[in-house]
Amino acid sequence: MTENSRATVSRRTVVKGSVLAAALASVPAAAQAGTVPSGVALVRNRLTLPSGIATGDVTSDSAVLWSRASGAGRMTAVLRAVDDDGQILRGRGAFERILRGPRATQASDFTAKIHAGNLPSNTRFALEISFEDEGGAAGETVRGGFRTAPDAGTYNGKGRTGDISSGGDVPASSSQSFVWTGDTAGQGWGINEEIGGMRGYRAMHQTRPDFFIHSGDTIYADGPIAESVVEKDGQVWRNLVTEEVSKVAETLTEFRGRHRYNSMDANMRAMFAEVPVIAQWDDHETHNNWYPGQVIDDSRYTVRDVNTLAARGRQAWQENMPIADSSAIWRPGTFDDAGQYQPARIYRKISRGPQLDIFCLDMRTYKSPNTDGREPYATSILGQEQADWLVREVSGSKATWKVIAADLPLGIVVPDGPVNQESVSNRDPGAPLGRELEIAGVLSAFKRNGVKNAVWLTADVHYCAAHHYSPERAAFTDFDPFWEFVAGPIAAGSFGPNAMDGTFGPEVVFSKAGRFAGESPRDGENQFFGHVQLGADNSFTASLRNANGTTVFSKVLTPER
Repeated sequence: MTENSRATVSRRTVVKGSVLAAALASVPAAAQAGTVPSGVALVRNRLTLPSGIATGDVTSDSAVLWSRASGAGRMTAVLRAVDDDGQILRGRGAFERILRGPRATQASDFTAKIHAGNLPSNTRFALEISFEDEGGAAGETVRGGFRTAPDAGTYNGKGRTGDISSGGDVPASSSQSFVWTGDTAGQGWGINEEIGGMRGYRAMHQTRPDFFIHSGDTIYADGPIAESVVEKDGQVWRNLVTEEVSKVAETLTEFRGRHRYNSMDANMRAMFAEVPVIAQWDDHETHNNWYPGQVIDDSRYTVRDVNTLAARGRQAWQENMPIADSSAIWRPGTFDDAGQYQPARIYRKISRGPQLDIFCLDMRTYKSPNTDGREPYATSILGQEQADWLVREVSGSKATWKVIAADLPLGIVVPDGPVNQESVSNRDPGAPLGRELEIAGVLSAFKRNGVKNAVWLTADVHYCAAHHYSPERAAFTDFDPFWEFVAGPIAAGSFGPNAMDGTFGPEVVFSKAGRFAGESPRDGENQFFGHVQLGADNSFTASLRNANGTTVFSKVLTPER
């Protein structure tokens, strides 16, 4: 949503500090040259996990386990139930399972996933992941962990306490917390080891959340990363760089390289090993402000057809994100007869027990072209099928809190040039038009169906904010009041604050932005993430925090009955 890097890009590859360099350094020079001195035994190089491990889309009884190998091999995972101190449970509560997954091959960039099902609820697991080579030799083992969500009907077999769906108390041991943010390695601000790398990931990890929602812009495929950038105050920002991030991503290899690059950050690897991810995508996984069918006007590209770029970007993103929904498994080359990009859906519901359901939106795949947004008829931001799904699933949810994870905010104006709009809003505070009509239909259906306790969480705009929407202030009034919380960036340039559109009556209760457009993440003061704590009393405490862990805003919501 923001400017591309202003720095000059160097083509020289720097792999200082990367696990790839370490792996190469461990191989004897003779072996690298393809020869072995007489009398010296040939030692097989064991498979390593250069991007670490991750889990994702964790529910009360399932999880996706992910990793990438250094070469071809079969993924193996070991799960053991542990107590809060990490000690293996014996007797009652004991659980151990060895899972053999698919082979990681070059076709998937050596990534692999295991869908682990039939897991006990509200249980902490120690996790080990490794890969076996073609000869059956085990490689490096990387350890992590995660906790499954509370069960929707029982708590460790003891039954519910109170009427959860209408706000009754829950056992303190079953409460949960999570974090969310967006925008990683944007505007040319990459991994700077001189300042400790992407420190925002460390700050999120230190809150010990049960899971993490990445609200999009997981990479910046359209933002080259240079070895050094001179900041506004004259300081020199020094990036790790690789060949794939030194230019805009056009080939599948270059898109994959963007994900590999981010995983070079030790803070991200440490967090992903212990905190499950719920991943979304937005525009920068492909190109700034893109929409299906677009022919981009960008002189840095030899490939201008955004459908081609999106297909490659989607494949790389999906290979590197631990997504569970089988309907989200996309195969390359999925286009309709007119050549439009038509991947399988990635919008999905993640059930987190009686307190919480997460509804993960996709506001990019079905997006209408960016216009001034003032069409007198509904244009698409979700698409009819996704909008119908959202209304149906949220209306049918029995969870106390319904979190709608959106990759674009509702009331913030996000221009795409002098006239067109990238956002839902259109800068016109009057009755809904264009994309606003689709959102108005969703909000109206929520009211009609008696939906309570829906909260919208998003990122995208590179500053943090708390917005309260109410029909009392709105041009469109057929909806119930709700909150929207905005966080980010976590490791990118700071921008904002943006203008607001009054159609749905937003009140800016709080906002905090960078000191100037494109401010670097150096001091962490204007890099943001959100944190939610669900209390034993079913309260929903949303706080906005900077990359140093300081809380800049907090709001406690109590459930409506």
